[in-house]
Amino acid sequence: MNIFCDEVLRMEKKYFIKTFGCQMNVYDSHRMAKLLEEMGLKETIDQNDADVVVFNTCHIREKAAEKVFSDLGRAYLIKQERELLGKDTIIGVTGCVVQAEDKEIMKRAPYVDFALGPLRYFRLKEVVQSIFDKRDAKLLDTEFSAVSKFDYLPENKSEGGCSYLAIQEGCNNFCTYCVVPYTRGVEVSRPIEEVLREARRLVETGSLELNLLGQNVNSYHGEDKNGKERNLAYLLNKIAEIDGLERIRYTTSYPADVDDDLIDCHRNLKKLMPYLHLPIQSGSNDVLKRMNRRHTKDEYLRVVDRLKEANPDIGMSSDFIVGFPGESDKDFQDTLDVVNRVKYIQAFSFKYSRRPGTPASIMDNQIEEKIKKERLQVLQDLLFDYQLKFNKQSVGKVMPVLFETKGRHNGQLTGRTPYMQNLYAKADKNLINKIVSVKVTGASTNSLKGEVI
Repeated sequence: MNIFCDEVLRMEKKYFIKTFGCQMNVYDSHRMAKLLEEMGLKETIDQNDADVVVFNTCHIREKAAEKVFSDLGRAYLIKQERELLGKDTIIGVTGCVVQAEDKEIMKRAPYVDFALGPLRYFRLKEVVQSIFDKRDAKLLDTEFSAVSKFDYLPENKSEGGCSYLAIQEGCNNFCTYCVVPYTRGVEVSRPIEEVLREARRLVETGSLELNLLGQNVNSYHGEDKNGKERNLAYLLNKIAEIDGLERIRYTTSYPADVDDDLIDCHRNLKKLMPYLHLPIQSGSNDVLKRMNRRHTKDEYLRVVDRLKEANPDIGMSSDFIVGFPGESDKDFQDTLDVVNRVKYIQAFSFKYSRRPGTPASIMDNQIEEKIKKERLQVLQDLLFDYQLKFNKQSVGKVMPVLFETKGRHNGQLTGRTPYMQNLYAKADKNLINKIVSVKVTGASTNSLKGEVI
């Protein structure tokens, strides 16, 4: 151990990480935490007590980026207050906002000590070490490197019953509203054996459920040990063979990349949960074309029908964008029609927001904010209605629940059903990170109530 790490241990330095956005960011934050802990830093949930503060950012929507700058301003005030007490604070930014707005960060928040793009956070230990060694260092790295960040990260280990496992990163679809190809780069799939090693390690250290992650996860095309490209279905079947693993999920999927092999997995793999997040974004073919989505409304619905034929118990989730440039009343009604056809059990819905550098940001016929707000309300009312109906249908059923954390009240735990429903019940804390049979006794739009059998 070097001199710096010895000093960190003696002084009990602490780190604080705040995560914005998608599950991939949650995964990345977990890996960054491990890097800092390798240096001897301890986690704190109190930002005022942190010697290293990291904001892992998302750039999908405008408000998310602005919130980062707001949080950075508060972090700077804390840094100044700590300086009066003789304490140093390192402020860092990672993730997609860095990749998209690196110059803006240094202009609006010059007190930031380092900024690393989503493909470069594996340098975190080196960067923090350098800043502690020479206080005037300002480090910015947004390189799109051919080197895989996964080659430089420490071994991943389970910290609970459910673990995320990144298998693919980047996207080649270039939807006209999306910044992912510009911030995360082109699609890169991790090799089969590398993914399997991490999966086995996660299960051996306590994970009962694995959620495979990728910006376009079902476009996975990793090479096996013989150099042959394999698809997601092949990988799912291999992971399902791991002893001790109870549940498998994957997200986020692209409709046009759902192939026959993947549909067969939903028919044959018992460990694959009966829940799939399959974003459509809009039910209008005209809007889908302007979005540069590689599917039509009817093609999407045919995929859903085939999935439900393969597994009649499957529940669908989706993403929706309302108020995309040029969206007419009829276009919006087409979206409502899809919701009524599929009857989603969960969904994420947003007003369209312009992202600088994307083709949609300069399209004609931008929709008024008032209209976007009204349409979003109508859509969400419909989505929540179906979500509540599905949850109420769960009442009286006995479901296997993976308890993950303590609940709000003493003696209460919260967990997830196979359908990703939040469920809370009175239960002993020893049941955390275990799958338990629970009878559902109550339902609301966002959660279930249950009794442990």
